[in-house]
Amino acid sequence: MSKLRTFFEISSYGIYEHWDEKSKVLPKIKTFTTNVPAELEIEFGFILKAKKSKGKRLDWTIFHPDVPDENGEVMPPFEGVVYVRNNDWEFYLGDSVWAPIHNKVGDWRMVIQCDGKIIAQKTFSVLTEHGDGEIQFWKKRGF
Repeated sequence: MSKLRTFFEISSYGIYEHWDEKSKVLPKIKTFTTNVPAELEIEFGFILKAKKSKGKRLDWTIFHPDVPDENGEVMPPFEGVVYVRNNDWEFYLGDSVWAPIHNKVGDWRMVIQCDGKIIAQKTFSVLTEHGDGEIQFWKKRGF
């Protein structure tokens, strides 16, 4: 009898519409990119697609630049656990920029592991200047 092979892939990554973590609906992609402008409430991350993996434990970690907590101490990486709910399942791993913006600039590395192996990872650069061309040009002018 053959053993089913689990399958994981990143189906999209970049900047997303605002996401409500209590909702079952995943956010919609706005821009495929790893360069994220340092703007309040901008949502970025990736969607992992899991097949033939029901019941598997996924450990996720978000390594951020040295973001201080309210006491000025550098916060540890954000970590969590999620279980694959069915054999054709999607999971959004992401974060957003909150005030103050200046200490959120830098590389944000997002990693998901299964059975001790990295199955998905992406690094996003949160930048104060974002070369998004014409869109950024008009945004700076209030449009």
